[in-house]
Amino acid sequence: MGAALVKGQNGSLAQSRVVVSVRTEAAVDLSALLVTAAGTVRSDADFVFFNQPAAPGVVLRADDSAALEVSFDEVPEEIDQLRAVVTLDDPGAVFGRYAAPVATVTDSLGNVVYEYRIEGLDTESVVIALELYRRGGGWKVRAVGQGYAGGFAALVTDHGVRVDDPPAAQPLERSAERVRTVPGEAALSFEKRERLDMRKRAVAKVLIDKGAWGIRARVVLVIDKTGSMHKQYRTEVVHRVVQRMIPVATQLDDDGSLEAYLYALSFAKLPDITVARSEEWTRTFLHLGGVHEGIDYGEIGGRNDELPVMRDIIASLRPGDGPTLVLFFTDGGFANKRDIGALMREASRLPAFWQFIGLGRANYGLLRSLDEMTGRIVDNAGFFALDDIDQVDDGELYARLLGEFPAWLRAAEAAGILR
Repeated sequence: MGAALVKGQNGSLAQSRVVVSVRTEAAVDLSALLVTAAGTVRSDADFVFFNQPAAPGVVLRADDSAALEVSFDEVPEEIDQLRAVVTLDDPGAVFGRYAAPVATVTDSLGNVVYEYRIEGLDTESVVIALELYRRGGGWKVRAVGQGYAGGFAALVTDHGVRVDDPPAAQPLERSAERVRTVPGEAALSFEKRERLDMRKRAVAKVLIDKGAWGIRARVVLVIDKTGSMHKQYRTEVVHRVVQRMIPVATQLDDDGSLEAYLYALSFAKLPDITVARSEEWTRTFLHLGGVHEGIDYGEIGGRNDELPVMRDIIASLRPGDGPTLVLFFTDGGFANKRDIGALMREASRLPAFWQFIGLGRANYGLLRSLDEMTGRIVDNAGFFALDDIDQVDDGELYARLLGEFPAWLRAAEAAGILR
C-alpha cells in the first residue's frame, strides 16, 4: 500500500516511469496538460486526451481512458509540470453526486506509490487531480484536487490550447458556478488559483443574486495616496485591497483587468492590473513616495483633492458607452462638498457608478450623505466604511461592494443613460 496524500501535500517520485489513474463510480475521461514554467503548453501537441493520446513522455492507455503512462526521461526539458485532469462524461453531471474519486500513482509493476482521495467536490465537472512537477533534478507529485469553475474548454484554453468548438459533452457548470476565467490564471500556483476561484465565486454569487449576472463593465480602481494612509501602506492593507478587487474585474471586465489610479492633490494613471502580474504591480506601484516606473510620487502630493482624478475619469466617459464601475478607496477628506457635489450631479448623466469605500476610522464628510444628494438623474454612488477590511470576509465584502451597482444599472437603462 502506498502513501496517502491529502490536498496540497506532495511527495517525491524516485521512479523513472509511473502510471496515473483515477477510480470513480462516475464515467470520466482523464487527460494531461504538459506545461512550461509559465503554466501553458508549448503547442496543442502538449495536450493528451482521447483524440490525441500521446505526447513526449506521456501516453493515454488505449484500453483505459482513466490511466496515463508517464516516462519522465522522455519528457522534454522545457516541460515543468504534468497536470492530470479528470472530466465527467455525462453532460450536466457534477462530482458532488458521486463518491469521491481516488487518484493513484503506481510504478511500472503496478505497485501503488501514492493515493489521493479527492474529497470536498460539489458542483465541479472538471478537476485537476494531480500535478507531477520537476524539483531539484527529480520529479515530485502534488495532490491538487482543484475544480475548474469555467469548465473543460476554459481549462484547456487557459493553458494555451486552441479550442475552435468546445465539445458538446463538456458544458459549463450550472449558473452559480459559471464564473469566468481570464488570461494568466493558469500560471498561478494552485494555492493562489484556489483563493482566486473562491473569490470569483463569491463575486458571481452576488451578481446572480442581484440579477446582474453576465453584465460586462469597465472596472476602475482608485486608491488614496495621501499621507494619512501611511499605516494602510506600511501594513500592506492596500496591497490586499488590490488582490481582492481583481476577482471583481475578472467577472465584469471584458479582459479581466483593472484600470488603476493613485491620487492625492494630483493623480497618476497607472498601468492596468492583470491577474498574471498583480503581485509585481503592487510591489512596483503601491508606495507613498519615490520614483516608480518613471512616475514621481512626490508630484502627486500628500494631501487630498479628489476633483482632478474624478474629472479625469469623467472625461473618459461618453453617453451610450457600456457601464463603468469605479471602486474608490480612501481614508476620508472630501471637504470640497460644493464642487464634488456638482461633479457627481454632472456624472449622473454618464454611464458610471461610483462605489466609495472608506478604509480605517476617519472623517468621511460628504461621502456619508451621498444617498441624500439631490439633483441627480439617477443615484450614481454608494458608500460604506470598513474599520478593518481584513476582518471582513469575501462574501460580505463583495455583497457590500456590488450591492447598489445592479440597481444603478436598471435605473440608468430606464433613464436612457445605458442602451
